[in-house]
Amino acid sequence: MRALLFPGQGSQSVGMGRELFEHSDLVKKIFTQADDILKFKISKIILDGPKDEINKTENTQPAILLVSYSIFKFLESEGKIDFNDYNFFCGHSLGEYSALVCSSSLKFDDALHLLRERGKAMQECVKIGDGKMIAVLGCEYEKLIKIIEENKGDDFLCEVANDNSIGQIILSGLTKSIDKIKEKLKLNNVKCVLLPVSAPFHCSLMNPASEIMKVKIEKVRFEKPKVKIVSNVTAVSENEPSKIKQLLVKQIYSKVRWRESVNFMANNNTKEFVEIGPGKVLSGLVKRTLENKTIVNLDSLENIKNY
Repeated sequence: MRALLFPGQGSQSVGMGRELFEHSDLVKKIFTQADDILKFKISKIILDGPKDEINKTENTQPAILLVSYSIFKFLESEGKIDFNDYNFFCGHSLGEYSALVCSSSLKFDDALHLLRERGKAMQECVKIGDGKMIAVLGCEYEKLIKIIEENKGDDFLCEVANDNSIGQIILSGLTKSIDKIKEKLKLNNVKCVLLPVSAPFHCSLMNPASEIMKVKIEKVRFEKPKVKIVSNVTAVSENEPSKIKQLLVKQIYSKVRWRESVNFMANNNTKEFVEIGPGKVLSGLVKRTLENKTIVNLDSLENIKNY
């Protein structure tokens, strides 16, 4: 069996999806449809930039959904998607919306609107400069948690945002707290990389955004997905529409349990992991977490044709 993976923020780049856009009338139609739904030229931002615009969270989130969904629909039109071959769909953060759309749980237009609003709400939670995110490389999860616990104090907020893979953990929180932990990790010879993001995602600073999105998500109709969805929050499959809604709200401020999600899928008869969407981030994370699994990345016309 296979799992279909959908990327999240950080996978975006100017020109993503251009090859398929220029090749396929279907993809052109989907891009135009997205422009009409959002009432601005998201397609132009994706194809032509500028980089600053595509990196704005309110643009990044619907843009990645659009490219991922376009690839999925193109694969479907080419007869390369059979739902019976897949036991799970799983997306990283905003990629969970892509998974829900492609599994027919959520309508494409509803997802575009929700991600546009999600991006705005998350961006506006924290003043620029007050929060940041870092990638911690080559450190065991338990050791990192111990270092964080030992350095807690007044006005301290540093939390695990993403448990991505063996050897890659993302921290999020207040700038002073993240800087403090970064110095402690440096003393322990642990490498850290500052992430170029505009806000500290997936930590409790995002609570106000979750309250905003709770109202918006409740107004949208969700169906039971055709393929089981693995939740970022629980790292197991969740398929009841009411539970999916609750978890999407919680996901905004919760840790993305990606490593655990990958292991869950592997332990439940998944032999092949297929990433669709811009970039190859998730393929790399799966490779660092699992051995002896087939990993396929479908982000180019050549890869898709050969699949």
